[in-house]
Amino acid sequence: MQKNIDLVYLWVEGSDSEWLKKKNTFLDQNVNINNVKGRYQNNNELKYSLRSVSKHLPWIRKIFIVTDNQIPDFIDTNNTKITIVDHSEIMPKEILPTFNSSIIDYFIHNIPDLSERFIFSNDDCFVNADLSPTFFFKDGLPICRMIPSHKFINKLRIDKFLNRYVGTYHLGILRALKLIKKKYGVFYKIRPHHNIDAYLKSDYKKTADIFSNQIQKTLLNRFRKKNDIQRILFDCYALANKRAHLEYVTHKESGLIQLNDSNFQEYISNSPKLFCLNDTEFTTEKDREKVVPFLEKLFPIKSEFEI
Repeated sequence: MQKNIDLVYLWVEGSDSEWLKKKNTFLDQNVNINNVKGRYQNNNELKYSLRSVSKHLPWIRKIFIVTDNQIPDFIDTNNTKITIVDHSEIMPKEILPTFNSSIIDYFIHNIPDLSERFIFSNDDCFVNADLSPTFFFKDGLPICRMIPSHKFINKLRIDKFLNRYVGTYHLGILRALKLIKKKYGVFYKIRPHHNIDAYLKSDYKKTADIFSNQIQKTLLNRFRKKNDIQRILFDCYALANKRAHLEYVTHKESGLIQLNDSNFQEYISNSPKLFCLNDTEFTTEKDREKVVPFLEKLFPIKSEFEI
């Protein structure tokens, strides 16, 4: 059995007044306001994500919640298994504050006491089945679950070439894939499964070091911008150097539920082992009202991490 595997979350309370003051200071007219709200909206997902982890991944050594000077109000801070990590502890002060998860991603390996093997999640990802460490690591190396995307990647390349609109998230994926191609001669036609991923801290750091010049140019992107580099860079580095196992994800392993979809329960009836509730610019307040009742039904038992 794999030992000493940690879990890292990125989390933000998007309605916090002090955080909003900071965000509004740097917000400009080039940022899509609706999209920004969807990225930072707190629908209490973290509480239920932790419940899902407590229920299905009891072998996790420690849980790190990376935040911007915030603490979830339900967290038992006396629980030694959980640690709140402020951005200032792992990121250079000259680039703070940042509201761009792609930038935060670059510095995860700086978390104090983070184990060599860790899994990385956003607060809207959930575990829906009892999973062993071998679901995430094989022969000591991470399993990179990806979606095969030949047509998707080809379309991105064509749209970019023709100056058609491409979202910053997708542009970030394409930039990462191109950097790996230039460095290692292999172009992976894949995209993230938008769920919990596995990494080795040492390889994560190596990736950040190798591509430091390219990363440096993005560090003041306080919100998503077209030159961001998506986290798939770290996965593809590991794949190119035979430091990870590529597996094409199935719907039974990982599911993505858009909050603007009409019926969460119908989707979850397929019993994916992992699922994500994705809040986007298309999500309405009425959509968000469905989140807590849905999650409370799935994960009704308080976790050890709650007050």
